[in-house]
Amino acid sequence: MSMSSALAMVFMGAKGNTAAQMSQALSFSKIGGEDGDIHQGFQSLLAEINRAGTQYLLKTANRLFGEKSYDFHTCFTDSCGKFYQAKLKQLDFLNDSEKSRTHINNWIAEKTEGENILVFYFNNISNSLTVSSSNCHI
Repeated sequence: MSMSSALAMVFMGAKGNTAAQMSQALSFSKIGGEDGDIHQGFQSLLAEINRAGTQYLLKTANRLFGEKSYDFHTCFTDSCGKFYQAKLKQLDFLNDSEKSRTHINNWIAEKTEGENILVFYFNNISNSLTVSSSNCHI
């Protein structure tokens, strides 16, 4: 689940050939149903998993951690919040990587009660993952 939602968020920011290749490799067009909206599918799944009053305990937590000097497209960050419950926290990776690391580890420990989790770190991929204005219809 963690890997799938992380890759779906990356896919949301992809465009052109990158988006086409990701959709094909991850079979997102097959998963999204007739309307092909993989993001609404994840939104529904996360809402169901995190629903109160269940007889199971399953916790999910998504968060975007980005370099504070990078100007993220609002459409992308808003969509990650809406569909994946993932807000953006901008940190100073360039000048204070240790403080950033500590912040991320503390956030993860709080959300997962110290359980092992999977963290994705993407570096230097801004050219292929920017969301263009025309692509911002999510």
